[in-house]
Amino acid sequence: MGINILQLGQYAFDIYYWMIIIAIFGSWFPGFQTSKVGQGIGKLVEPYLGFFRKFIPPLGPIDFSPIIALFVFHYLSSFALEGLNQSLNFLGI
Repeated sequence: MGINILQLGQYAFDIYYWMIIIAIFGSWFPGFQTSKVGQGIGKLVEPYLGFFRKFIPPLGPIDFSPIIALFVFHYLSSFALEGLNQSLNFLGI
C-alpha cells in the first residue's frame, strides 16, 4: 500500500525539522550560508526562525532562539499530526 496522508504529513514535518537543524549548524560556517544550498534552506526556514529571534534576544554570542524554535516546532507538528489523524478517522479515511 502507498503512503497515506498522515505519513506524508509526518515526512513533510520531518524534512522541515532537519532543514532547521541544517540551517542552525550551517550558521557556524559562513561558506555554507553563501552557498546555493545554504541560501535555499535559509529562505525556507528563516521566516520561522526569525519569528523567535524577535522575542528571544541572544545572550552574548549565543543565540538560544533556534533551540526554542525546535522545541515549539516539535510540539506544533505533533499537535498538527494528531489533529490530522483525528480528522481522518472522523471522515473514515
